[in-house]
Amino acid sequence: MSSRTSGCLEEEDGEEEEEEENYNPTEVKMSQIVMPCHSNHRQELSVGQLLKWIDSTACLSAERHAGSPCVTASMDDIHFEHTISVGQVVNIRAKVNRAFNTSMEVGIQVNCEDLFSDRHWRVCHAYATFVTQRTSTGQKVTLKPIVPHTQKEQVEYSVAAERRRVRMVHDDIIKDLLSNESVQQVDSSVGHDAVAAERTRVESVELVLPPHANHQVNTFGGQIMAWMVNVATIAASRLSQAHPTLRAIDMFTFRGPSQVGDRLLLKAIVNNAFRNSMEVGVRAEAYHEEGPNRHINSAFMTFEVLDDGGKPRTLPRIRPEPLPDSPFLITADLLQPSKEGQRRFQEATARKKIRLDRKYIISRTQGEVPLSVPWDPTNQVYLSYNNVSALKMLAARSSWRLSCEKDQVQLYTLEQKSMLSFKIECEVDVPAHRAFDLLAELSNRPSWDSHYKKCELIQLVDDDDFIYRVVTPSVRHGAMGSPTAANKAEGILQDFILLASKRKPCGSGDPYVIALRSVSLPTHPPTEGYNRGEVLCAGFTILETKDKSLISYFNQASPEVLPYISTDIAGLSSSFYHTFCSCSQYLTRNRL
Repeated sequence: MSSRTSGCLEEEDGEEEEEEENYNPTEVKMSQIVMPCHSNHRQELSVGQLLKWIDSTACLSAERHAGSPCVTASMDDIHFEHTISVGQVVNIRAKVNRAFNTSMEVGIQVNCEDLFSDRHWRVCHAYATFVTQRTSTGQKVTLKPIVPHTQKEQVEYSVAAERRRVRMVHDDIIKDLLSNESVQQVDSSVGHDAVAAERTRVESVELVLPPHANHQVNTFGGQIMAWMVNVATIAASRLSQAHPTLRAIDMFTFRGPSQVGDRLLLKAIVNNAFRNSMEVGVRAEAYHEEGPNRHINSAFMTFEVLDDGGKPRTLPRIRPEPLPDSPFLITADLLQPSKEGQRRFQEATARKKIRLDRKYIISRTQGEVPLSVPWDPTNQVYLSYNNVSALKMLAARSSWRLSCEKDQVQLYTLEQKSMLSFKIECEVDVPAHRAFDLLAELSNRPSWDSHYKKCELIQLVDDDDFIYRVVTPSVRHGAMGSPTAANKAEGILQDFILLASKRKPCGSGDPYVIALRSVSLPTHPPTEGYNRGEVLCAGFTILETKDKSLISYFNQASPEVLPYISTDIAGLSSSFYHTFCSCSQYLTRNRL
């Protein structure tokens, strides 16, 4: 999963500067000046060396929290935004975002500093998962929970549960995409000008020596990644006949440890070449003097080749590897891809689609119209992740201001640049799990919310995600803000296509979440007689307080939603109070 979501949060208000003062006991900082021995032929820091530093810093942070030895379990997608030159300084900060039972997520921020111009810029942001090593008796070490102290820590803590959810289904996403046959088949007529994938194949062996190992005598995860980058770069160079630039590494998992004395067999091949980028697959296997090879890791890396102006060059086409070698095979046979080559070619196409989906969904900005992202089964996981993450980030903001209050129902507002958000909060005498079940049934909302005229379930995506069509009174020709205002514009309606994503708490202190956002469906285009509205980010959080529930409703107000609440914010009415009272009565009636 991409880390761009959290990156947007860091740039929003400069609140991060206020949080620099807070001490985090798990935070570890590393600063390294880039020397010629760390660089490649272009006098830029090699990505392999950077990965070593990243892994070392993250591991020290994990061990500081666990109080015991830790190993790298996985690394999420890494996007390298800038290169680093010799003489510049790399500043790496790592801290534990959240600890689960025996694993923890570590967030890593990498920045570059130019000592002569005093410029600073971000290079990449990464998330790594570490696990504790078992004790001498074979027992797992149970981790103590992380207690977030700042707004940013609270956001990372909350969204870490969503990232963990995506990691668990990452491999299944590609399998589903391929099984749906929505990925192009191999074009065996690519012609003789295409480069045979077999020409890009690289194999290399490395002997694991003590300098390559950590204090537990296991091979550094960063060292393995550095060796993998090396062979991947050679494979990419063989296709392009130029010096490639590594732009991204997909999420990968370490399948097992390697120790001093092991031989690491590293294999790389270009899986597919697109117009301006190529994917290289790398596999690492470990073996000792005797015994079978052990699969340690596989990774997929995206390379570009830049011209003199820094723009990506057009790359040669790739022909998947041919059928098994034979000196007597005729040319026609050589053009037929093997099943293994075909699989790699198609999976690379699937991974490219997933990368584009993630980038497209996460990079949507508030100023774009329409804001709805097209929904389809292949981007379902990322839309759901983004839906819940956006609501959690909005809820975690620290600058909410109380606008008005009536009988313990509170209305808060939050202004961010040109965006206004509001929060309505109230405590209800209903257990949190019951309130969650009732509010998650969005089709029942018209019975208590006068702003919902109709709510129909369009599609049951899975147990946690649903798509609804909601019809509301329009506000274009009448003021909204009083209980009777909806009748003033009775003849004009607007509709929304909403993705509803619900989540139960991942741990103690977590709220129940019901997140809403607009999506678009080809089966439900805008229709005559309705104004199609957009919901940017909305939903409920439900926090258990003894036998009661603290219910908070959030909405990042779009032009279609703002008029419903503007008179309340201005103090001209208390429609929010009537709506929440109706909600409370609905929950109480159905308490059992």
